[in-house]
Amino acid sequence: MFDTVRKHQKILQLVLMLFIVPSFAMFGISSYSSFMDKETDVIKVNGKPITVQEVDSAAKRQAERVGGNAQIAQSLPFRQAILNELLQQRILGFAVSDLRLQVGKQELVNSLQKIPQIRALYRQDGTFDDARFKQLLASNGMNEEQFYAGQSFDLKIQQLVNSVARTELANPKLAEIVSSLYETERQVQALQFNAKDYLSKVNPSAQELQAFYDSNAKLFEQPEFIDVEYIVLKADSKEDSKAFNEKADQFANLTYDQSDSLKPAADKLKLSIQTQKGVTRSGAPGLSKDHPLANPKVVQSLYGDEALRNKRNIEAVQTSPGVFVSARVVTLHPAQVLPFSEVSAEVKRQVSQRAAEKLAVSAATEKYAELEKDPKGGAGFAAPIWVSRNKPGNLVGQSLDDVMSINADKLPAVVSVSNPGVGTTLYRIDQLRQPASVDAKVHKAQAQQIQALAAQSEFAGFMAYWRNSAGVKVINPLKQTNSGSAGS
Repeated sequence: MFDTVRKHQKILQLVLMLFIVPSFAMFGISSYSSFMDKETDVIKVNGKPITVQEVDSAAKRQAERVGGNAQIAQSLPFRQAILNELLQQRILGFAVSDLRLQVGKQELVNSLQKIPQIRALYRQDGTFDDARFKQLLASNGMNEEQFYAGQSFDLKIQQLVNSVARTELANPKLAEIVSSLYETERQVQALQFNAKDYLSKVNPSAQELQAFYDSNAKLFEQPEFIDVEYIVLKADSKEDSKAFNEKADQFANLTYDQSDSLKPAADKLKLSIQTQKGVTRSGAPGLSKDHPLANPKVVQSLYGDEALRNKRNIEAVQTSPGVFVSARVVTLHPAQVLPFSEVSAEVKRQVSQRAAEKLAVSAATEKYAELEKDPKGGAGFAAPIWVSRNKPGNLVGQSLDDVMSINADKLPAVVSVSNPGVGTTLYRIDQLRQPASVDAKVHKAQAQQIQALAAQSEFAGFMAYWRNSAGVKVINPLKQTNSGSAGS
């Protein structure tokens, strides 16, 4: 449980912040009460729609706010995230309205004074510059009534969300119980049955190797790759920036307008046409990070239909300041299954590994059956170590879970853990103990994690209730935009 919280703590914090941080502190959505036309409805909340246009507009604003480009704003995952946020805001808005929450005047004033843009409007003598305030609102398409209504609405949502997020534990002793379980140490011994130790016992026949190759052809497929030629335009430190910009424009125009060859651009700008063989979708092996063909955008463009199928120049790509690249595919080498003669060594390695693993698993199964009858017997176990959830040592994942799940009343006990591709490990758990001392900081952190999980669960239930109450209905799922056109 805590492993999951630790891994996703940042994400959980960000999710909660979507609700706690004001959604339109100064220049965001002006009001939840105004909606666009219904011809491109995506979702309806309480009968009122969230439209494609609204999602795309919010996505564009958010992309600009975080320094993203138009492509990010048009991507389906980004727009879906924006839609989810709008939906959550609408559901919270419905809850606020239904509960008839109120915000006091002083509370609103205190909130406004925390906004940097508002604080900046106070003169040195403490008076407020009302004219600049109105001008600021007007520049953002808002009047005072809309602004105050939006801020009041934000405070109501904060009030609602904070009241839910302050969930208290039903039993204050729960954190101590869980911490105690995580501290409990178990003495463990391991006995490994690894495939590598059984390789000497396997010797696959020629027929077995051929049969494996025939049945697993995909394992021996060489991916498609291309041979390309490219030209690079680099700025000269002695060159005037204006002159270089003109060259860059020529470079881009020539490679685009005369897309069946790089020669016109190379001749015009006195550039050499270079070649590179064996470029895969992940790039060409052995190239330095600053090599033009190590740039993901260049490689992605080379594998686009126009470049790959029609042998067109790719559009000029700026790979770094003062460096522009264009390239074209010379030869496409389709994916192909390599002949048996070329991969026979690899075939034998894989067949031998699988056979050795089967022997290891079989031996482990036989040993496990013996130890179930007499857990204390058997030689070959490694030296005992003490492990706990807090201090797992070299135990991870399923191994740790299985060892810690053994009932303390049934010790000594043995568990068998499969390690696909490697073999099997047997663990013998002999005894358990509580540590001599406890870490107060760890206890506190675990209590906070339990509190966070409880609050998260409470909030999820809260949102599910109000989603149902608001009659949320999906009208049309979002679709990927085409050529940047919203809503298509």
